[in-house]
Amino acid sequence: METSTVRVLVIDDYEPFRRFVCSTLEKRPEFKVIGEASDGLEAVQKAEELQPDLMMLDIGLPTLNGIEVARRIRKLSPECKILFVSQESSADVVEEALSLGALGYVVKAHAGSELLAAVEAVRQGRQFLSIGLSGHDFTDATDAHVPDRLCHEEALPSLVPRKAEVTRCHVVQFYSGDALFLDDFTRLITAALKAENAVIVVATESHRVSFLERLKAGGVDVAAAVEQKHYIPLNVADTLSTFMVNGLPDPVPFAQNAGDLIVEAAKAAKGEHPHLVAY
Repeated sequence: METSTVRVLVIDDYEPFRRFVCSTLEKRPEFKVIGEASDGLEAVQKAEELQPDLMMLDIGLPTLNGIEVARRIRKLSPECKILFVSQESSADVVEEALSLGALGYVVKAHAGSELLAAVEAVRQGRQFLSIGLSGHDFTDATDAHVPDRLCHEEALPSLVPRKAEVTRCHVVQFYSGDALFLDDFTRLITAALKAENAVIVVATESHRVSFLERLKAGGVDVAAAVEQKHYIPLNVADTLSTFMVNGLPDPVPFAQNAGDLIVEAAKAAKGEHPHLVAY
């Protein structure tokens, strides 16, 4: 891949961002975009058909999420190098992405300044971690290249955060069916619990039961996790009632109730770099 044209497959469900990626890669003659896809199943099909050298892959995709896509690609096209480019910056998700063999992970907020450097690093078989992830210790990325600073930001498509100082965000994910939603979140919850982090889940009663069944089926000792306050499942209706005043959310009781809950859960986290995961 170092001396010939690198054939790239771009996977993202947001068309303006795909355009940005493609136009960025066009600046380097050694990179050639051979295809695009907007959902997970299409990504797997095109990867099998086109056998790209490099796949640029988002996490939040319809039909199949990026983690599952990467898992299948490892079997169908084992020589394909994977670079995740996603708005998702959860340490647990990044850890799992790297454990599947991905060589790089770029947070979209920094794509304008990091994308070409990341692609170049992955092209050479080196790992690359976005600057926004530099505070975490990823066991599968001990030799990863982390940029020391951000260069100037390229123009990014709308709805993608651009400022380097943004370190927190709210992620919105859409699912094509209830089963996919439950499976995806169960995977994330399991990864967080295995890392001995605390997890707060606010969900409907039916979803709480479904999470419970799936976690138990996956070998998670849910009773112990609840007792140790590593796993705190809350009913959404009951939780909302604690800070609703006259039919509207009131910031004062919300801050108090949520703050107490977060402090309690955070104390239970025992990971090497403990943190709290809330869904």
